[in-house]
Amino acid sequence: MNLTFKAGDMTIHRIIEMECGFTPALEFLPGLTPEVLEENRSWLSPAALDANDNLVLCFQSYVVQTGKHNILVDSCVGNDKDRAARPLWHKKKDDAFMRGLAGAGLTVNDIDFVMCTHLHVDHVGWNTKLENNRWVPTFPKARYLFSKTELDYWLAENAKTAIAPIVDSVIPIVEAKACDLVTSDFALNDVVSLIPTPGHTIDHYAVQLGRGGRDAVITGDLIHSPLQARYPELAMRVDYDPKQGAATRRKFLESYCDTNTLCCFAHFPSPSRGYVKRWGDGFKCDYVTE
Repeated sequence: MNLTFKAGDMTIHRIIEMECGFTPALEFLPGLTPEVLEENRSWLSPAALDANDNLVLCFQSYVVQTGKHNILVDSCVGNDKDRAARPLWHKKKDDAFMRGLAGAGLTVNDIDFVMCTHLHVDHVGWNTKLENNRWVPTFPKARYLFSKTELDYWLAENAKTAIAPIVDSVIPIVEAKACDLVTSDFALNDVVSLIPTPGHTIDHYAVQLGRGGRDAVITGDLIHSPLQARYPELAMRVDYDPKQGAATRRKFLESYCDTNTLCCFAHFPSPSRGYVKRWGDGFKCDYVTE
């Protein structure tokens, strides 16, 4: 499996932390019925649906090398974090993420920007690492780009009741003065820009690459499973605004359908990237493996 590929003049690396059957499909997508799951089993299994009817999800970051900057999009789960509700993630100590980074020829010191599409637990984990019993930025030379609206929302929620990933993976970045607060339509330069894709969270963004955003797009969590491509109205269980999320998803897929823009999906099973094609009233990903 090729984890490094080109998009226009840019090189993109997939940094995979884990890929596995994760949550029962009917639980992860509450609007999904057993009948519809059964209708789609033949094409979902085994790549996107395991033998226990768990959706197979890939937890990964994308590193974009533009020639000027190395940009990490989302930072996965992280190590040493208190995630008691998720035994697979709780106090994790493996080296998968760092091995993936090294496999791309990079170290933590090579990352110039960390773009967090949103501030959920599996997208901020490697923002920080445990050092002398303190959470410090994992990427010491990077500027972390947070949506101001997204950050403000989560800080307010955390003020009501402590939210572990905000406490250990977001607030330490703010306190280190390592973050820049942006709008979800921010442009880093003429080849890297954000597009607002709200619904899963209050101000989720996707990342466009290439002039005019035509070469590639990194989705973040506006979509989790290929089932949501075929049925864009299927909401994920923790969507902030399920109706807005569905509208965002359909608009996004319609926008990229039958174009030459490579779509890099955050959680689709490997190879996780391809071109959006129409499938009845929905869509599918025509995967690219090279």
